[in-house]
Amino acid sequence: MRCAVTGASGHVGVHIVRTLIARGDQVRAIVRGKADVLDGLTLETATADVGSVGALRAGFAGREVVFHTAARISIARRDAAMVEAVNVQGTRNVLAACRAAGVRRLVYFSSIEAIESRPWDTPVDEDRPAVAPTEGSPYAVSKASAEREVLAAGNGLEVVVVNPTAIIGPLDYRPSLLGRALLAFARGRLPMIVDGGFDWVDVRDVAEAAVAAAERAPAGRRYILGGRWASMAELALLVCAEVQKRPPRLKVPYLAALAWAPISSGLTRLFGNEPLFTTYSLKVLRGNRQVSHEKAARELGYRPRDLRETIADTIRWFRDLGSLPAARFSG
Repeated sequence: MRCAVTGASGHVGVHIVRTLIARGDQVRAIVRGKADVLDGLTLETATADVGSVGALRAGFAGREVVFHTAARISIARRDAAMVEAVNVQGTRNVLAACRAAGVRRLVYFSSIEAIESRPWDTPVDEDRPAVAPTEGSPYAVSKASAEREVLAAGNGLEVVVVNPTAIIGPLDYRPSLLGRALLAFARGRLPMIVDGGFDWVDVRDVAEAAVAAAERAPAGRRYILGGRWASMAELALLVCAEVQKRPPRLKVPYLAALAWAPISSGLTRLFGNEPLFTTYSLKVLRGNRQVSHEKAARELGYRPRDLRETIADTIRWFRDLGSLPAARFSG
């Protein structure tokens, strides 16, 4: 395939690019500026921001498939305007550029957060509607709005939507919010565990499924790409086992963490850092534990790997990067 990848230097984008190159596809990475993480890879690069239809059109020229991974991910309500601009208007611009450049198929990266999680006593699947504009975080609402526009695109453009759950895995250079959480556990900087958890998925499995969707999914399809639900306590246990540290012993009750979140977030930002836990992220921790990826398994051959493998590989990669000390081996 002749492909273009927006957000190509991001965590998901890097893996999409590498998966395509490994298959022998022709890849053009769409980046906003210098992208050292792509150095040494056999690909073309084009500079474009999702705010510019013209630049995107030039970047998509001659491509038959576009993977749109670029997004603004934020759990802070103060970022609502930027989230809307990038995730909604930016996606409109991508759609317009795809049509103008004659792109055949668009694979749009949405999120599990864009899908209504209630009722909580039945699994979340592709039959659930997108979250309403008046519900959810600005991020969730933005992805749901963009997803609606993608699925209604028409005009000869084939579209496929993927909805990954909480993505973790190697090559998390920035690192992402979830990558920072893993590092915090590994460094012993999260002495307490918040009650709750997520459905976790390996970024490599997400990339492979998205490429499979580009190649053979029927147009208009939507696929949840999940792994398995694990509590924050289990995640900490897996991470700490890899770095030979004791996991945090104190579990904070949910309501207590919810009450403390605004103060903690304010103090964290005061010191120039982005908080790991906000009122919104804590609410997500108590979301629907049942997420079905049966449709992706059936139609795309999707088989997510074991969470323990993902954690082991991610911690090893962070070590190789120099973000964590080398492993200590006992003789």
